[in-house]
Amino acid sequence: MTRTARFAATCASAALLLATAACADGTDPSASSSGGAIDENAPVTITVGNKPKPDKPADVAAFERNVKKFTDAHPNITVKSTETSWDPQTFQAQVAGGSLPTVMSISFTEPLNMIPNKQLPDITDELKLVDMTKDLNPETLKLVQDANGRIYGVPFEAFSVGLAYNRALFKQAGLDPDKPPTTWDEVRQYAKQITEKTGKAGYAQLTKDNTGGWMLTTMTYSMGGKVQSDDGKKSVFNDAPTKKALQLLKDMRWIDNTMGTNFLYNQEEARQDFAAGKIGMIMQAPDAYDMAVKNFGMKPADFGEGALPQDGGPFGTLTGGSIKMINPKSTKNEIVAALKWIKSQEFDKYTSEALAVQDAKNAISDKGFVGRPGVTPLSQATYDQYNKWREPYNNVPVKQFQGYIDSTKTLKLLPEPSNKGQEVYALLDPVVQQVLTKKDADIDKLLSEASSKIDARLSR
Repeated sequence: MTRTARFAATCASAALLLATAACADGTDPSASSSGGAIDENAPVTITVGNKPKPDKPADVAAFERNVKKFTDAHPNITVKSTETSWDPQTFQAQVAGGSLPTVMSISFTEPLNMIPNKQLPDITDELKLVDMTKDLNPETLKLVQDANGRIYGVPFEAFSVGLAYNRALFKQAGLDPDKPPTTWDEVRQYAKQITEKTGKAGYAQLTKDNTGGWMLTTMTYSMGGKVQSDDGKKSVFNDAPTKKALQLLKDMRWIDNTMGTNFLYNQEEARQDFAAGKIGMIMQAPDAYDMAVKNFGMKPADFGEGALPQDGGPFGTLTGGSIKMINPKSTKNEIVAALKWIKSQEFDKYTSEALAVQDAKNAISDKGFVGRPGVTPLSQATYDQYNKWREPYNNVPVKQFQGYIDSTKTLKLLPEPSNKGQEVYALLDPVVQQVLTKKDADIDKLLSEASSKIDARLSR
């Protein structure tokens, strides 16, 4: 095949992958910026992160089974593994120290800062060599593209925030477990009733390890506000919606006394108490079901998931998710090998009925879950077909997520702050903590001080 013919074939393959990754720029996939030529058959070793920890033996077994299956199919690729996973407190130090694996999962909030700082490799041309799914969601792709449409990561997992609630506590409180609250006024009323009838926290809020700012942002969105200007250069939360959200939390804490006694929750701690029946309602994505049931022993019948409550809307809900990043020091052969790994682990199952069904069976044998609702990083049609293939194997009580499912048709998906999102969240954590731990907390002053600190960070 001539060079021209080979290039044309590569462009045709790319068109199936991404409309945004056009070949018209005249680049040759065998001559990317990382230097050297690609040899897909050359021996190559990659290190993959996110290996499950030993305290989850079923997950470790599934991971190792996947590694063997992959290396059997790609005998020239050696896969090493590490438990390294994304942690907003340590991630940038790992980036600076060069200690990251070849490929790992990171939050949606990271790439828009990393791309201009050259902390992610341009993988556009390497993507053209890998036959990945044809219809990645163009909205999630924007999170890993620069102004020229070049691509620096692979979005593979998305979520949106709803309201998780304990159906058993609802019943004990005389509330209908099939009718979760849809407004914040109703949340306050339900929380009062739960606390009065059961003695448990009617509602709880995440507050630490960047989750306080994260969930305050979510509340702000649900009340029609923003926390950052569209260009990412200035904070804009010091206005009515964010103040109203904090005032609601303050009133529920100090007037209603419906938020229990723990006001320093991170994600895992909150899910543990929720699973134990100590919390009636808390903002969570549907994937909270997995940890609550599998790790903390919650009865599946007790888990409910409704829409994110709105105030004066509908306005929308926060969406986020995970991206597979590749170490910027990787060679082109390592990048291609890493993309093949990502494809095999995250995308092939969506476009093959046999793989979709086998994945469902594997999940069940590994005591995992099939059928839990979520947000697709692919086209909705592809996702719907995938779920239809797997429906006979569903072991999650899908009807208990009906409020959330209905909201996916009515609520806009609003992205997380584009500039230094995790730093923004970290600086908002103390605001939420003080509102819940200091009765005389001055919301206006707290937000003004946080705004000044955040604007200083955003201007760097």
